[in-house]
Amino acid sequence: MLDLKESRVGIVGLARSGIGAANLCAAKGARVTVFDTKPLEALQESMAALSEGICVKAGSKPEDQDLSEMDYLVLSPAVPADLPFVLEAKKRGIPVWSEIELASRFNRGRIIGITGTNGKTTTTSLVGMIAAQAAPASKTAGNIGFSAAEIAEEVPGDAYLVLELSSFQLECIDSFHPSVAAILNFTPDHLNRHHTYEAYVEAKCRIYENQGEGDTCIFNYDDVLCREKGLALKEKAHGPRVVFFSHQVRTEGGLWTEDGHIFADINGETTDVLAIDEMKIFGPHNVENAMAGVACALAAGISLDLIRQGLRKFPGVRHRIEPVGTLDGVSYYNDSKATNPDAAIKGLLAMKSPLTVLIGGGYDKGTPYDDWCRLFDGRVRDLVLIGQTAEDIRECALKYGFPEEHIRKCETFEEAVTLCRRLARPGDSVLLSPACASWGMFDNYEQRGDIFRDLVQQMKGEMNA
Repeated sequence: MLDLKESRVGIVGLARSGIGAANLCAAKGARVTVFDTKPLEALQESMAALSEGICVKAGSKPEDQDLSEMDYLVLSPAVPADLPFVLEAKKRGIPVWSEIELASRFNRGRIIGITGTNGKTTTTSLVGMIAAQAAPASKTAGNIGFSAAEIAEEVPGDAYLVLELSSFQLECIDSFHPSVAAILNFTPDHLNRHHTYEAYVEAKCRIYENQGEGDTCIFNYDDVLCREKGLALKEKAHGPRVVFFSHQVRTEGGLWTEDGHIFADINGETTDVLAIDEMKIFGPHNVENAMAGVACALAAGISLDLIRQGLRKFPGVRHRIEPVGTLDGVSYYNDSKATNPDAAIKGLLAMKSPLTVLIGGGYDKGTPYDDWCRLFDGRVRDLVLIGQTAEDIRECALKYGFPEEHIRKCETFEEAVTLCRRLARPGDSVLLSPACASWGMFDNYEQRGDIFRDLVQQMKGEMNA
């Protein structure tokens, strides 16, 4: 286990992961300095969560600090790894880690790591629920719930640490080593941060770079790039066992769907895991998430009975195709977590109504909207746009023949939700599935989804008054 006593540790960013990292290092005897560009008055709540003795340099830039006074540099996920001061630290031989890497140095539990562009939160939450049934001391953390550093020492050796992992968290690992890893899919995302799709994919693939014999890595066979990465890893000498899941094909040791059921090859025997209709979550993408979750749990040694129980009980996650009410015969769905076009595609395809009034738009992450907009014809009654990307999405929708008279732009979110109520007809769905990040109008996608839910409930209350 890493000895940090009297080490000088710089933590960049005082959000959730930065607080967890700073407190963990301080508890281990390190001299901790946290850097954040926000002014002191904006950090009061975060500073209240810090242990005594931690130095906070608010309103300062880490590049202005003396790197010779640091033994370790820990980056919060929001901090790009290609900033000049980070590259300079690496050049000087200073270990530059993500908070995930730091936490893994103190973890005793068996790590299950899950990444991919879409489906991470649902799959991680499902696996976390199943793991907690098998070993109650198990924890779920990472890009969901707790920061990994916050609970790093709470998971005993006979329990599981289930981690949702973003590309930001994986790009600065060193020895991080999940015994079970899963990559759900690849679609272009965060190109404003990674600059190229190839760099984004490679960051995701770091999840298995320290795996070896005795470990398992799970891939989506139906995703062409995932399949290629999995087949290549399968050929690696002394690499992990590779497991595929698929809607389309049966693979040795893998999972697949057939006749409305999920099947698994367990020790060479075809096993009927569950009828898809027994699950509370719906949509083809959630069947993929379920297959990935089953594969993770089986690889972790969890019994099939507990896995089945988890699949039947799992309610899904908030902000992902979450039903939030019915009003005037119209169903409202909160899919605020659809922060990229591929996720928004899955949300639109999951709608069971003939037509949908769709709310889209937000912060621009540099991803194209073409595949999403191609689906609008025959599915979307009206497109209501908000935020920075409204005009780009409008132009893309027009390019694929969506009628201009059915595209509306709104200045405020409340205006957009109110307009949707006027546009929707009985039997329709209203879907908040923005295909964009929330920044600029909201603090995060959770706040966006919560406000949407509140507005729908407010309209229901007014109708019943």
